[in-house]
Amino acid sequence: MSKNPEFVKFDKVDKSYDGKVLVVKDLQLDIAEGEFITMLGPSGSGKTTCLMMLAGFETPTNGEILLDGNIISNIPPHKRGIGMVFQNYALFPHMTVYENLAFPLRVRKVEKDEIDKKVDKALSMVSLNGFESRMPAQLSGGQQQRVAVARALVFDPAVVLMDEPLGALDKNLRESMQYEIKHIHESIGVTVVYVTHDQSEALTMSNRIAVFNDGKVQQLSDPAELYEKPVNSFVAEFIGENNTFNGEVSDIDKDKCKVKLGNAEILANPISVKSKGEKTTVSLRPERALINPTDKMDNMFTGKIEEVIYHGDHTRVRLDLLGSSEFILKVPNSTSNLELKVKEDINIGWNSVDARALDPK
Repeated sequence: MSKNPEFVKFDKVDKSYDGKVLVVKDLQLDIAEGEFITMLGPSGSGKTTCLMMLAGFETPTNGEILLDGNIISNIPPHKRGIGMVFQNYALFPHMTVYENLAFPLRVRKVEKDEIDKKVDKALSMVSLNGFESRMPAQLSGGQQQRVAVARALVFDPAVVLMDEPLGALDKNLRESMQYEIKHIHESIGVTVVYVTHDQSEALTMSNRIAVFNDGKVQQLSDPAELYEKPVNSFVAEFIGENNTFNGEVSDIDKDKCKVKLGNAEILANPISVKSKGEKTTVSLRPERALINPTDKMDNMFTGKIEEVIYHGDHTRVRLDLLGSSEFILKVPNSTSNLELKVKEDINIGWNSVDARALDPK
């Protein structure tokens, strides 16, 4: 059976809470069956509202949401066949782990023998066999989160929605849970719609990421493309670290443009600019610029080191370069035997293909 590329469909969806301001604007988004898609964006960008409309806790102001070809706008949440995992776990504190997992099955009138089997299977998915009789208060935060994931999966839902599910965990646990959820998704192939404002979490876990800002999807891409090829300044700034130069296009052909910055010029890749005289913000990832490059590069400049910070796997160098004292370089420590001293001058180079001339900030 081929998988449905429009398993979940937002069709021209608007949402307003007050009849005036649209928090989601004309959303057109298809989610494939079995896909892990993340809605990523700052607070107030509309991502959680989209999740809540899909879950049935909010209703679209305009447009339709479809699940496997069927309009679901009028179907109550508990009849949509959708599992939910919340940030605060939302486990029933007076029920054991077994009872928490059995609850959605009992509501669906599943037989007792079948409930035992399904609970056992869901617990083995999250490596919690043997915890059936514990109460939520007897579990760590990570274990409670696993129970919440198991409960969302126990009734074989069509889609699982996750709203900032790892936000309450500490850094190490959060990272290990990211891999765990990713592996569960890969092994059972359920469609997952995940909401977070944490870009590294989105890059780690997703097949595709929809970056939201101001109620609209700014870019929908796989993680590598989103990071390497942002389509506008918002995405470039929001995903990962970024050096920016504000300037004006002084010359342009199809795959290169010259951008004038004060009294210097750089060569860039024209993404959002079409003609001379246009204002632009050029985006360059910190790891794309090299110190003392051995090969000739399109852009070669001298900068002064302002700060050197050791980060374990890389060293972060802040330079005064081209009129900015905030130019950041990342130098991998595995390859570096450089002596980097504050106030020293160093040569820096990068290629025009990595400098993306985007819309002006």
